[in-house]
Amino acid sequence: MALQVLIVGHVLLGLMATITGAAAMLSPKRAGRHPRRGLFYLAGLTGVALTGSVIAMSDWTHLWHLATLGAAAAALAAMGFAARRTRWRGWLAWHIVGMGGSYIAMLTAFYVDNGPRLPLWQLLPPVTFWFLPAIVGLPLIAFSLRRYVRT
Repeated sequence: MALQVLIVGHVLLGLMATITGAAAMLSPKRAGRHPRRGLFYLAGLTGVALTGSVIAMSDWTHLWHLATLGAAAAALAAMGFAARRTRWRGWLAWHIVGMGGSYIAMLTAFYVDNGPRLPLWQLLPPVTFWFLPAIVGLPLIAFSLRRYVRT
């Protein structure tokens, strides 16, 4: 029963992170909506990583990779957040790569775990679930770097 409640919380936090992360990416890059939505994304992602790790511990042999992806997503987001907060040299590129990479890692974990049960996705070879988020996301990160980072 406790695991089921944890899974419901995990799903809700995942929806929160997915929606607010996309909203932050699509928001104008200035004070206001973008950073506020980004903070909600960070909160949701942190919750997803924590609950996902606890869920993975319930069947570590089969779910350890999801905890690893959650940890990677959290680390990338922390790097992106720290870059923005402290504004170190080249901070904007680090912010874009960190936040975008965390979103890719989060979606990868979702598709690896759920892809085989999703309509149409179930027709794809399992290796697709590992790489499709990066195939879509990395060019978007490259586009953002070209658009926003001045060298």
